[in-house]
Amino acid sequence: MQFIDYYKVLGVAKDASDKDIKKAYRKLARKYHPDLNPNNKEAEKKFKEINEANEVLSNAENRKKYDQYGENWKHADEFEKAKQSQGAYSGGQRSYNDFGGTGYSNAGYTSDEFSESDFSDFFESMFGGSGQSYRSHQVKYRGEDLNASLQLNLTDVLTTEKRTLTVNGKNIRLTIPAGVEDGQTIRIKGHGGSGVNNGPKGDLYITFQIINNTEFKRVDNNLYKTVKIDLYTAVLGGNITVDTLSGKVKLNVKPGTQSDTKVKLKGKGFPIYKNEGKFGDLYITYKVEIPTKLSEKQKELFTQLSKL
Repeated sequence: MQFIDYYKVLGVAKDASDKDIKKAYRKLARKYHPDLNPNNKEAEKKFKEINEANEVLSNAENRKKYDQYGENWKHADEFEKAKQSQGAYSGGQRSYNDFGGTGYSNAGYTSDEFSESDFSDFFESMFGGSGQSYRSHQVKYRGEDLNASLQLNLTDVLTTEKRTLTVNGKNIRLTIPAGVEDGQTIRIKGHGGSGVNNGPKGDLYITFQIINNTEFKRVDNNLYKTVKIDLYTAVLGGNITVDTLSGKVKLNVKPGTQSDTKVKLKGKGFPIYKNEGKFGDLYITYKVEIPTKLSEKQKELFTQLSKL
């Protein structure tokens, strides 16, 4: 498998902060989201790479392993165990140089010359397939991490809900907190692939695809909506009723309201992730509609107004 530089995928430096990684991921996820790039295989491939990079770099433990071991980061635990075992093969006092009677030094290198990239080949040559060394039964391998996606409507994440997912034939019951964002990934520990030799199971990473089935535009926890008002209400003022995600709200339009005037409805936005009872804001933008079909009487009145 070709090595993928996750930092390059997200366009961030190796010393980027968690905030920078999150910001870069959100920007790219929106750009390459399948909903915005239908039937675009390249965008779909890019979207998967972006999510894969975010899964690793947004997790402190995985990022540390990736920074140290690169493409072999998933085998970091085995490498660490191998380092600790260099001086004592099979749990006894025999060193690597004692293996096979003649020692590795006769082959042109000693145990001190092992690089971290040699460990996978070393394990394969010593323990893989032959079954001749009881040491192989003692080496535990962590199971593979699994990835899944879950598609939900925006209205599905207005409240915290419980869902059942079927992964590899197993039903997993999970709680989805209100306010989950499009492209967000969560980890369910211990629901990945099975380990080897009683090794721990891997984890399951679920990426959410949130489909906006509303008339609102969502940006983080805030919502945005355009509301049309007629010319007479804009000039004279009056009351209008607008829809929010939590019901209808009556607004007072001030006399002389201009088109593109914005008003903020505090706490009428989207629920904040893992902050029960807290919400973003709703921003309303007024668009004044100019009448296009006037009666003769209306034209006469507008003419009189213009002369005033």
